[in-house]
Amino acid sequence: MDEPAAAARLHSYHGNHSAMARDLKSLRNIGIIAHIDAGKTTVTERMLYVSGAKHKAGGVDEGTTETDDDPEEQERGITIYSACVTFRWNDVTINLLDTPGHVDFTAEVERCLRVLDGAVVVFSGREGVEAQSETVWRQADKYDVPRIVFINKLDREGADFYRVLDEIGPRLNAHPVPVQIPVGTGPAHTADPFVGVIDLIEMKMIRFSEQTDGKDVIYESIPEQMQDDAAVWREAMLETLYSVSNEMMELALEEKPIPAELIRRTLREACLNRVLQPVLCGSALHGMGIQPLLDAVAAYLPCPLDRPPVQGVDPRDRTKIIERKPSNEEPFCALVFKIIPAKTGDLYWIRVYSGIVKANSRVLCPNRDKKENIAQLWQIHATKKERQGQIPQLECGDIACAIGPRYAVTGDTLCDPKNPIELPSIEFAQTVISMAIEPENAAERKKLAEVLQMLERQDPTFDAVENPESGQTLISGMGELHLDVIKHRLVRDFNLNVKFYKPRVNYRETIAREARVIGQCNRQVGATQLFARVELLFEPLDDPSADVIVLDKFFGEDSLPNDLKDAVMEELRSRAEGGGLIGSFPLSGFRVSLVGGEMREIGSDAVAFRIAANDAFDKGMQAAGPVLLEPVMRLDIVTPDEYVGDIVGDLQQRRAMIDATESRGIMTGIIAFAPLKELFGYSSAIRSLSQGRAGCSMTPHGYQPAPEEDAASFGM
Repeated sequence: MDEPAAAARLHSYHGNHSAMARDLKSLRNIGIIAHIDAGKTTVTERMLYVSGAKHKAGGVDEGTTETDDDPEEQERGITIYSACVTFRWNDVTINLLDTPGHVDFTAEVERCLRVLDGAVVVFSGREGVEAQSETVWRQADKYDVPRIVFINKLDREGADFYRVLDEIGPRLNAHPVPVQIPVGTGPAHTADPFVGVIDLIEMKMIRFSEQTDGKDVIYESIPEQMQDDAAVWREAMLETLYSVSNEMMELALEEKPIPAELIRRTLREACLNRVLQPVLCGSALHGMGIQPLLDAVAAYLPCPLDRPPVQGVDPRDRTKIIERKPSNEEPFCALVFKIIPAKTGDLYWIRVYSGIVKANSRVLCPNRDKKENIAQLWQIHATKKERQGQIPQLECGDIACAIGPRYAVTGDTLCDPKNPIELPSIEFAQTVISMAIEPENAAERKKLAEVLQMLERQDPTFDAVENPESGQTLISGMGELHLDVIKHRLVRDFNLNVKFYKPRVNYRETIAREARVIGQCNRQVGATQLFARVELLFEPLDDPSADVIVLDKFFGEDSLPNDLKDAVMEELRSRAEGGGLIGSFPLSGFRVSLVGGEMREIGSDAVAFRIAANDAFDKGMQAAGPVLLEPVMRLDIVTPDEYVGDIVGDLQQRRAMIDATESRGIMTGIIAFAPLKELFGYSSAIRSLSQGRAGCSMTPHGYQPAPEEDAASFGM
């Protein structure tokens, strides 16, 4: 880029950036979250177009959208990597993160919700609340993220705004409040096509110009045949708001008109407090409903000042809780929520919670106890393909990219070295599926190791472990699609010659029953006779997938000295984090407690008690009955009625348990639970069974005991 162009770009960003610095109230850090194919990326694309950030709206099917710029995304027509775009809407600056909808890439949603202030949850007007809809809603609940709802695709055959609205409350434990209702539902050629929305606050009908792809909005009187429905829904909206606003209640009791501004203010307060979720509707593909949605983002979703101060611990004294208010006057602190490896320097996506950080400055990463260099700062645009505008500093509320850090990983804190704080990290789901890969020759081995290390930095739900004996590397991820994308990247993006083997599930191991055991050490080492005796209690937990709990229950006068007890507890924790007796799979779902021990004056040291603890652990696992656990998936299937019988029959052959079947408009929904081992290639199988008309989504549900033959195959 030539210098004048770069300067112009820099100046353009500074104009917006300075405005942000002056008034945090005009900043919105939001995400678009939903089930796959609900229309998230199309909503993002239309927002960019309507706001004037793009001159023409791209399409997912054509691979021309701003945020899906990876070849894999364009080929598959899905979002795989979260992408960030910044644009203005009236007097508000919006940092928007578009996230994937497929469960295999749920880590992208997790990391984004961790740093966002608000979210737009998109539902398909045809499919309604689906499996991943529930997952992303729970993720938003986890981080207390206020949200608004957009019911999309109302121009599709079978769409039903009111059915979807009825699903949201009970299935998500939500409190949706429509602020719009649709005029018509369905395609243009039907008897009652979707042509616009009714604004229940202003009591106006809104149409969207076809000539400008929805950029021009036309306000009209409500059609006579819709006036009664509009009045009923407006009253329902107001009734809900009376319970959260005394001012509105008083006006209603006095039979006085309620100003639109008061309604919006009440909706905003209730939305920020997560009491309710305003519901809007439209068709993003045709630009219908996008302008009111942007107005709702500005009106109802929080700015950084509306969120509570972030809390962390003092890394020098982890019992001390520290708060940082959203202010430039506070010491600097930020969270790394995404890392994109690059040859010129890894790109660290950070969210600034307080203070200011300048380019060419030094910060502290308390998680690694390392000083980091912030060499450059960039405004993020889409993903790694383009960075828009190098900037001199970041301020409170900013989401941007830093180049220079070397030690920090996803979820780590960057902060002022003189005022350290460590923010809560980001927790990611554990992998459920693995695949063995092997380089074609020795020359490829080093290159493969470097690439896999880079992919691990980028994706917290991807793991790679090399087996030096076999020469194979085991790569693990969240599902078949996840590993398939990794495979394509290794071959296409990095030009590696690699052999791939059949995927396998990630088993775990637990215990069947309670057991009390004694482990001992009686060894002659030189002139010293080592002695130690350790008694352990093994108890299964209700949740077989829960982490192993290690407890000290040995107290009183006969208890061991602290140094010996510490050695025992350390050894037990090490064993709990290691592999079990069946195929060295990770352990889970039980509690092991130190309940007794014996020592002698001579020969009872830390080494002896480590040996005794190890012996007791092995005996306990045998006595408690090792059990192989297999991962179970929750299936949410939507199919035309005529294929229900074939699909249910196929599921039963796959050891699935049918939990429920329910009518979803013109389709039938099937909820089932099945072992992951039986579901390899299921997406192709269900398409074959239904002539391509059924859809299925899978989410991890937990673990259950595997069949005896599976355990026997591992020598049990």
